[in-house]
Amino acid sequence: MFAAYSAIANDSIQTIGTFLASNHDKSWYLLWLFIGGIFLLTVSFSWFTYSGDVSYQRLTTSALAVAPTSFSFLQIAAPIFLLIITRLRMPVSTTFLILSCFAADLAGITGMLIKSMGGYVTAFVVGILVWGAVSRWITKNFTGEAKPYWRVLQWITSGCLWSVWVMQDIANVAVYLPRSLNGGQFIAFALFIFFGLGVLFYLRGDKIQQIVTEKSYITDVRSATIIDFIYAILLFFFKELSNIPMSTTWVFIGLLAGRELAMSIMDHDGHGKPMKKALKLIRRDMLYAGIGLLVSILLAISINPNINREVMELFGIK
Repeated sequence: MFAAYSAIANDSIQTIGTFLASNHDKSWYLLWLFIGGIFLLTVSFSWFTYSGDVSYQRLTTSALAVAPTSFSFLQIAAPIFLLIITRLRMPVSTTFLILSCFAADLAGITGMLIKSMGGYVTAFVVGILVWGAVSRWITKNFTGEAKPYWRVLQWITSGCLWSVWVMQDIANVAVYLPRSLNGGQFIAFALFIFFGLGVLFYLRGDKIQQIVTEKSYITDVRSATIIDFIYAILLFFFKELSNIPMSTTWVFIGLLAGRELAMSIMDHDGHGKPMKKALKLIRRDMLYAGIGLLVSILLAISINPNINREVMELFGIK
């Protein structure tokens, strides 16, 4: 339960953050039923297709394939700590913070780290290229009230993005569960998260939603649609690349960083943020994500003596 709510509350900025920001005039329960319904369909498909596995086989790697039969204090403390830093508006990687606690060896953490860093760099470059090409056109044409079809496109895009995110990151919750859930376990798992989403929508994303709303033009439904569309493509690409779990948070902040930088460089009409302020936001988001990475590695070292030994050997410590 701690893992389910903390993981989704922290990562909500990536997937439903722009959806919430650009639909602030809609009733919270309509948004909840839409996103919650997609969640139920997505995890049900995995449960039926992969014989009770709700993680889309993200936990089949050797480092995470064995379900835990008991938990250490720090494995339980990780999602509680995540709840605290979510209240502090820090967009940390739930993948590193939670899955690292269950990794069997250092290679498992290294694989996640390499894939996540690759995701950040890819998203950053894509963000610069896309918004470098269209930022002036966007600020010139995205004025006034959006046409009705933009709202339809945004809901479709947000639904697809949310579904792809669930395929990637629901492993952060499922790691605490048996690798194959029976009917009763699946219903309890799915309904708890479904109603947890209801709380999150009622709170309008809670405090961490500020990470999204402080970015340029996020509340415009047209800009939100473009961000969600590109982010969904990136997540789907990395999902198909390998079954190794990755930090979707790093991909998201990379995309926003590239976008903010491009808008500052290309927009000379005062619509984008000044370069100094844009760089400050980028540095802050990276700092918070880096803090989460450091904490997750320290937790993994504290929990698993094998990882502790490998790290000491890596640095030549006896």
